Amino acid sequence: MSSPILLDLDPATKWAAICLAILTILYAAVIRPWFRKKDPLSKPPAYASLAQQRSVERQMQNVLVELSEMARQITAQLDTRAAKLESLIREADEKIAAMKSAPSPPALSPPGLAPPAFGSPVESPEPRAPSDPRHAQVYALADQGRSSMEIAQQLNRPSGEIELILALRR
Repeated sequence: MSSPILLDLDPATKWAAICLAILTILYAAVIRPWFRKKDPLSKPPAYASLAQQRSVERQMQNVLVELSEMARQITAQLDTRAAKLESLIREADEKIAAMKSAPSPPALSPPGLAPPAFGSPVESPEPRAPSDPRHAQVYALADQGRSSMEIAQQLNRPSGEIELILALRR
């Protein structure tokens, strides 16, 4: 018995629907699998030639040799770094022991004067001269009341550097 949908159509439409169904089945069953990429490793090894098998074997052996050489190099580098770290730790331990056994430095205040009480204002001695002459220029201009931007423009230096120098002064 025919389906009621096909009975209502004219003959040309029926043939078009039948051809479309046949083409769809043909595409899904034959053409689509034919264009699919095939995995080269899906072939059984019997199809590969002996020369190809030996070539692959040689390549794998070369890769294994390279990997073992690389592992040796990395191990040697790690051993070298570990030895350096151990020597640095030993040296630091020796310096710590030397510092602990060294006599304590003399007291900063003369023996007749008591140290200032905690929280009491301590007057600082005169400001030290800056060690860098470029810092002296920055300090001199700042003492004249110039801003960090003005100093940076006058000295042709970055404003961040000038701000850092001024912050270190305080």
